[in-house]
Amino acid sequence: MNNEIIPVIWCDGVLKILDQRALPADEVYIDCIGVDTVADAIRTLAVRGAPLIGITAAYGMALAASINNDVIYLRNVYNTLVSTRPTAVNLFWALNKSLAIIDNDYDNNIAEKLLKLADDILQAEILSCNLMSKFGSEIMPLEAKVLTHCNTGTLATGGSGTALGVIRQCSNDGKLKKVWVDETRPLLQGARLTAWELSRSGIPYNLICDNMAATLMACGEVNAVVVGADRIAANGDFANKIGTYSLAALAKFHEIPFYVAAPFSTMDLSLSSGKDIPIEFRSDEEIKIIGKYQAAPEDAVGWNPSFDVSPGSLVTGFITEKGVLSPPF
Repeated sequence: MNNEIIPVIWCDGVLKILDQRALPADEVYIDCIGVDTVADAIRTLAVRGAPLIGITAAYGMALAASINNDVIYLRNVYNTLVSTRPTAVNLFWALNKSLAIIDNDYDNNIAEKLLKLADDILQAEILSCNLMSKFGSEIMPLEAKVLTHCNTGTLATGGSGTALGVIRQCSNDGKLKKVWVDETRPLLQGARLTAWELSRSGIPYNLICDNMAATLMACGEVNAVVVGADRIAANGDFANKIGTYSLAALAKFHEIPFYVAAPFSTMDLSLSSGKDIPIEFRSDEEIKIIGKYQAAPEDAVGWNPSFDVSPGSLVTGFITEKGVLSPPF
């Protein structure tokens, strides 16, 4: 079996997206021949993870230009893609780079220029992940017993991953003793995606329910927590998959180092604190239905924010492609 994971592929003018909604049961690709399909894939979490959302959006702009290179059309596509998800800043970062080319370097080769930009963003993300992984592994304890949340691997970045990249490198360096994988409710990105990636990489792991983390920490079975981020404010407050704040607070209480692995493109220095980070709310059907099964009464009313904001004061360090940032942030 080919264990290589390729979440997005540009092939002969078609953007192919690995449908993460179908994993781990089925590996199927969505053929995006129109921009609406790209937008829908982002909106419905067929493609997810802050860096990969940015990469996908950049390819979406290249796809649009290959269909119609009219500036008004491309601006409308920009507006469509930028409205798909509000929290992950990489989406806006990548799309604004595309818009800058349209505004400042437009000519009949605009489709080629936008495609080159998307390729460059992907390659930069791969390099960034490799650097983050190296810096992160260096600060992990020997006999590392690492707990992670959600999915932060190739499926979220296109590269080796942010937090999961650190874990991979830790394993390669012979420092990893155990990986604890939160299932990550409500959509089980840990159970479905992180576990799948670790299995394909041959890295042993233990899957836990989200509410088991405190007991694990109290038993001394965790000596580091590593997570990703979707947006980081100037003071170190950061948004990540719902449930991260609980882990950060628990780690602080149990005196366990808590690290956030994220590229500089995830930092939004225009925001002074996490209070200004927009939080995406999704349908309560994601809570009430698991797969095809009704998990709550049909008339149950859910509350479903996709992300929470953890205070920078709970972060031991940010692992970036330029090194590890320590407090004060």
